[in-house]
Amino acid sequence: MLRTLFVKCFLLIILVLATNRTYAWVYPEHRQISLLAIQNLSPEYRARLDRIWREARLGYTTRLTESVIDPTQGLKPLQLDYASWSAIAGDHSSSPQEMLHNVLQTEWILKVANIAAQLDIDIKNSKNKSQHINSIRNSDIRLQRADFEYATRAGTSNVHFLLARPEVNTNARAYLTSCLSNKTELNAVGAYAWFHSSAMLKAARYAKENLNAEEKSALILAALADEAFALHFLEDIYAAGHVAGIWGSASERKGTHDYYNEKGLEVVTWDGKRMVLSGDAYMRDQDAATAAETVRISLEQVLNTADGQIIVNYEDDKNALVNTPDSFNVGKNKLTLSRKFDYKLLVNILEKTPVPGLATGLGEIPRFRSELGLFFGISPSLSGSSIMGGFGKTQTDIGAVGSLEANLRIGMGLDGVINQAGDGLVFLQFGWRQDGASTNEFVNSSNGAGYSSSITSAIPGRAALNLRLRLPFWLIPGDMLIAAPVLLLVSPNTLTKMAVSASNGGAIPWQSGIATSIGRFQFVLGREVGVSFYGLNTPKDVILIPASSSKTVALEYRSTKFDFPVIEYRTLRRFSQDQSSSLMIQLSTGFDIPHKVQVLYPVGDPVPELKPVWHISTRIIFNWRHYIH
Repeated sequence: MLRTLFVKCFLLIILVLATNRTYAWVYPEHRQISLLAIQNLSPEYRARLDRIWREARLGYTTRLTESVIDPTQGLKPLQLDYASWSAIAGDHSSSPQEMLHNVLQTEWILKVANIAAQLDIDIKNSKNKSQHINSIRNSDIRLQRADFEYATRAGTSNVHFLLARPEVNTNARAYLTSCLSNKTELNAVGAYAWFHSSAMLKAARYAKENLNAEEKSALILAALADEAFALHFLEDIYAAGHVAGIWGSASERKGTHDYYNEKGLEVVTWDGKRMVLSGDAYMRDQDAATAAETVRISLEQVLNTADGQIIVNYEDDKNALVNTPDSFNVGKNKLTLSRKFDYKLLVNILEKTPVPGLATGLGEIPRFRSELGLFFGISPSLSGSSIMGGFGKTQTDIGAVGSLEANLRIGMGLDGVINQAGDGLVFLQFGWRQDGASTNEFVNSSNGAGYSSSITSAIPGRAALNLRLRLPFWLIPGDMLIAAPVLLLVSPNTLTKMAVSASNGGAIPWQSGIATSIGRFQFVLGREVGVSFYGLNTPKDVILIPASSSKTVALEYRSTKFDFPVIEYRTLRRFSQDQSSSLMIQLSTGFDIPHKVQVLYPVGDPVPELKPVWHISTRIIFNWRHYIH
């Protein structure tokens, strides 16, 4: 049974790790960069963009804004402007073709735009780190409801990241060549180059071919879709965590990504400009302005091509000979595609972007780990419990019991799969528990017996073998254990979505962490269960039970206590490269069931009827984990 449980847990762990979400700028940040880029176009370029936007809107005037951008867009937008397309690309679609379909045909994308607008307000109004974390938490919960693919999209590649620079003397052209080489892992520069060149090829056809109005509208709409999708990855290049975080283990990538996004990273562009960048959900005005300048240049290339000022040979590229957006899916493919294209045009863009750090080795950017991966650790705790009487039917006095635990843990850290409020922690804990004697006596105080010793307590001091299991669930406790082996065979994608949702609060996200200035609170009922096995030692545990007003029975017994944490408060937490420590307080409830009862005295007496003992407990827990690389 334990072996089956471990197998199921392992499958769940692999699924969640495989969907580790590390996108770059959040939706309102992507939109702000594109908005600034279009606003910074010269009057001539802006007029050209407005003209082709009017052509592209034919047939979609109710969904697309009249102006190419809507700087005054507020909550609950009923139309989408072009600036929003780069935000929908990548994070809410996996290809230009899918993005355009979502923009024009789906209703849920308007909900996404509304959620993003609220997130923008919440981030700007956040006064401290806990409010900032909670604003992202609330947004991600709502986005997952609106866009069911949100957490798992683009989970098969590192397309939102920059490839590491192979050596210190690599120049922009050599780096671009390496990013575009066949069988190279998908990356932000490669994705930008592919989709930008797709837009340029379609713009060249638009400029040269004799098309009717309907064909020209479809073609320029497709070109704009390809370019918006490309711009998403061009903008990603300016997120600090994506300059620093592609190489290494999943834990190192996420930890490095999260650290530099928040703390910032000094970079130099390929053309020699030095700057400090921040990252996802921490974008400053200067970050937006820097990225927008390069986005503007990219848009100008497309506009110049559409006007015939840049000549691009499209006749040998079959992908350009259609009037629909590019269909290359960055969520389903892992390797970069390459095509014949004028590298000079791409290098002109790349030279404005940050130079990525060197690959692992001498001179590498300092790396950081997140709490992802296999760990072992220790977890001593101190607890106090209020017990509702004793095991005897007539033992009703409320008492208190103090306990000490010494435990070992093995598990998988899955903190923050989507955001810092997430908790996908999985562990199995085993150890020893020592209880003191209960403060209530074996006879009720109303009887006036006046006993005062450990043996006369309702529950004398005792020891137990202690086990504890923690596992997130999707809708009801334990559902992932049941669903994993079935869905792994019939619908792995569904299982992946369930696993990610479970690790971030569940289908009803009431178990997502809430950050405060004094620590993190989380409702955890159903995620964790502790089981203590009493009476396994020799001599056996003994209790006294009043059989009548004048008769007492001495019993030898075993019992099994179940503990269900309800609320968890994490006050202190520290994490280094491969180990973490934290101090937590849990409020829990549960019950203790007696079994294997034998009468010791009077010999031959029948076993009296016993009952479970309910408890409410407070545990103070120290956790130390060592993560295995």
